[in-house]
Amino acid sequence: MFRFKTPNLWVVLLSLISALFLACQPNKVEFSKDVAPIIEKHCTPCHNSKGAAPFELSNYWQVKQKAKMITYVTQKRIMPPWPADPEYTHFIGERLLTESEIQTLKDWYQQGCSKGDDSHLMLKYANNSSMSLGPADMVIDVEPIAINNNNKDQFLVVKIPYEMPEAKFVKAVEFLPGQMAYMHHVNGHYLRLNNASHSFEGNRVVDVESPHYEKAFMDLQLLNADGSMPERVHSAFNFLPGAYGVAYPNGIGGFWMSPKGIFVANDMHIGPSTKSCIDSSKLLLYFSKTPNQRPTFELMMGTNGISPVEPALQIAPNTISKHLSRTRVYSDMSVLTVNPHMHLLGRSFKAYAILPNGDTTKLIHIPQWQFRWQYFYTFTHPVRIPRGSELIVEAVFDNTLKNPNNPFNPPRLIGERTDRGGASMRTTDEMLQFIITYLPYQKNDELIDLSQP
Repeated sequence: MFRFKTPNLWVVLLSLISALFLACQPNKVEFSKDVAPIIEKHCTPCHNSKGAAPFELSNYWQVKQKAKMITYVTQKRIMPPWPADPEYTHFIGERLLTESEIQTLKDWYQQGCSKGDDSHLMLKYANNSSMSLGPADMVIDVEPIAINNNNKDQFLVVKIPYEMPEAKFVKAVEFLPGQMAYMHHVNGHYLRLNNASHSFEGNRVVDVESPHYEKAFMDLQLLNADGSMPERVHSAFNFLPGAYGVAYPNGIGGFWMSPKGIFVANDMHIGPSTKSCIDSSKLLLYFSKTPNQRPTFELMMGTNGISPVEPALQIAPNTISKHLSRTRVYSDMSVLTVNPHMHLLGRSFKAYAILPNGDTTKLIHIPQWQFRWQYFYTFTHPVRIPRGSELIVEAVFDNTLKNPNNPFNPPRLIGERTDRGGASMRTTDEMLQFIITYLPYQKNDELIDLSQP
């Protein structure tokens, strides 16, 4: 009778146990081939020498130094920041890590942060001189701004003139702050001058809160040489922390730039600073060889918009309150991009449309509002909102001490503060806005792929 010899049996058992143990071990994770692609895609666009983030993640050594923190914030889904609920609607450029990517980062940290073949790999955005649309066709320097160390907000209007040899069609414009940490937001428009001999004399920068604001604004000299109003392109550029420039596919959006003209940063909000520095921002322009046939339009709801906030945006201390804004749609529209906006008391935001047949079209839901990450969200395909629909915005504000962003302790009454005919944009006041960029609807708009600029 055949029998196993005892030593051979132990060898077999040990081999099986060893094989099972090895099978249960995670694969060796290396920075160059496994971690770098994740960091480059999701982190480095902000974590670079000129980005919005407070430190760099541009090479192996910087990432290794922050490996423990990266593991924590990705496991908790704190980073990368993407406030919009992906189960409600989807947008282009969603910053969402997969479970596999999160596990890879964790395994890399727990295995000791292996370098891989190239320990000095420089990531794509290591020296990011632009933001998201690649090398610019033209760069215009913005007048340098002195940022004071008085820990107060600054609200400015800035004239940005330019000259170039011939007229160009602009596909997109990006605003690139010089001091990313302090630039809160910028809303800009374009003035197309009708006279090539226009002088660029006058003021370049006006303090909105100056007691002599009206005279200083007139001294910007924004009129045509004959005293008439120039043709204006509203929202030619915008900026919010974390936001990226938007470029639509050929045939959509854009505007003509004359050989001589003016961009105006109509609302430049520079946040409080405890140090003195100079902001040297830039406008990055991207041209198209052929003009687009379908200009975009903008609709703004809520504060300073076409529909009031209900009830009035006055949030009593130690309360949590819900507010609405609604408007009727009077012609079919194709929604391209949406931009929700609130300040420090914001808790949640939701926007949707009730169609004439009673169905609901979801636009955006932000279950946990993040004041420091406010994006222009562009849909993957235009969203049709038919005539007769009602657009509705719902927002919740938290004016209690449980809100870590509450600017006051103890809480005090906060709301819209009328300032020079419009609501104050001061950080410690409050706003509720919903801005929609859209096209008048055409057949088959729903089939346009907005991710192919």
